[in-house]
Amino acid sequence: MHKQCGEKLWYIPDGYIPEVSSGELTSHESICVLNTSSEGALIKITIFFEDRDPMEDIMVVVSARRTKHIRTSSLHLEGMPIPVGVPYAIEVRSDVPIIVQYSRLDSTQAENALMSVMAFPIK
Repeated sequence: MHKQCGEKLWYIPDGYIPEVSSGELTSHESICVLNTSSEGALIKITIFFEDRDPMEDIMVVVSARRTKHIRTSSLHLEGMPIPVGVPYAIEVRSDVPIIVQYSRLDSTQAENALMSVMAFPIK
């Protein structure tokens, strides 16, 4: 059996999908998940907002000993996507320990910016 690394609960406090992009690249964010376990990870994502109820229990599966880059713009709950131009925060909850990183490509201006940080794990 392969060693499980990571935690089951992670937070990303700063999420934002810009309304416009410039040039050929589209601004986007990704929740990058690494599952080192020998079993698949069932992940539940909750999106928190400043002025509305959260989007809860968006389900994603990450296969055993695999990685998955989840674009936040691809996440939907009952057909509703995360709104653009609205700040939000992300909770990532898994049934097995995982490692979570967050990346953002900002192409709202000609000088693109790429940011990538580790999410905050909860033991």
